Amino acid sequence: MQYRTLGPSGMAVSKLGLGSMYFGNETPEKEAFAIMDRFIEAGGNLIDTSDVYVDGMAEQIIGRWMADRPREITDHVVLATKGRYPTGESVNAQGLSRRYLHRALNASLERLQVDTIDLYQLHGTDPLTPIEETLAFLDDAVRAGKIHYVGLSNFNGWEIQRMASTAQAMGLTVPVSLQPQYNLLSREIEWEIVPAARHNDMGLLPWSPLAAGLLTGKYQRNTQAPANTRAASDNPLWQWSIAEFASTDRAWKVIDAVSEIADTLGATPSQVALSWLMDRPGVTAPICGARTVAHIEDNLGAVALTLDDEMTDRLEKLSRPQPEKSYPYGDFGEAMRTRFVGKAEHAVGQVVSEGSDAPLSGKVT
Repeated sequence: MQYRTLGPSGMAVSKLGLGSMYFGNETPEKEAFAIMDRFIEAGGNLIDTSDVYVDGMAEQIIGRWMADRPREITDHVVLATKGRYPTGESVNAQGLSRRYLHRALNASLERLQVDTIDLYQLHGTDPLTPIEETLAFLDDAVRAGKIHYVGLSNFNGWEIQRMASTAQAMGLTVPVSLQPQYNLLSREIEWEIVPAARHNDMGLLPWSPLAAGLLTGKYQRNTQAPANTRAASDNPLWQWSIAEFASTDRAWKVIDAVSEIADTLGATPSQVALSWLMDRPGVTAPICGARTVAHIEDNLGAVALTLDDEMTDRLEKLSRPQPEKSYPYGDFGEAMRTRFVGKAEHAVGQVVSEGSDAPLSGKVT
């Protein structure tokens, strides 16, 4: 296993994280225990969950696993959970208010059977609660020893910057990580979210790194989804997610390329997709929600896999996000933010490659 420090912190996490969204639902407790055992045995240490996964059942399963394992194993674990979304019927059983987060954090600590959570993440934003209130609570929780580090999830670029800048200005705990959706079929966060996170030295912990399973090689264009896959289930969330990812011809070209590269390397498509993501700027560790031991075994194979420059370039070009309109993103918008070293030129209407100091083609007019 390889490790990376999380953002500006000194805490080391494995290059691959283990997600637990299925624990207690698609993955029964015994299988969940086996998955965590195999992950730890392979050197993994980052286990991610949330208080709303299977109505808190995922946290409970992890808690029972932690209580059942010796100290030398549990001390290795970097435990991450989240709070924000509804955990009850009360009007105050949601959000980022001091009142709710106080109760949500204590409930997570109880379900996980620990005194401290290594990484406590805000699962989403809350437009009704002042961020000063949220940040003050998180800082109090850090000082009380209930949290070691704070992270964000599903925040937009301007929201990331506002949280970081406000925390810095108030002298409060600054978030060290961001957990966004990010994969070869969903790269739009590279326009503003990734730059905002990297500007504030936040480590990226991407969720859905395999695009709801589309990057695993299980699916073929214009064919019936195999049985026992998400696309074949009657879960509306999975159906919507897969339809969203697979809605373009570009997406299927990426999927085909991933499978072809996997064949060349003697790897699996999942390993290729994860390897590409692990090497993206700012990424600390993708969070893989394994449903079975076989899934985590396959995912672990991505840690040591290396794509050559030609493979990386191919995937980069095929998966490059394409905005419906070119402003403020796309080539035209990108040109507005581009400056060439040593040249008083403006690149309007030209494609600019990352790391280049000159237009790829054409003369500026």
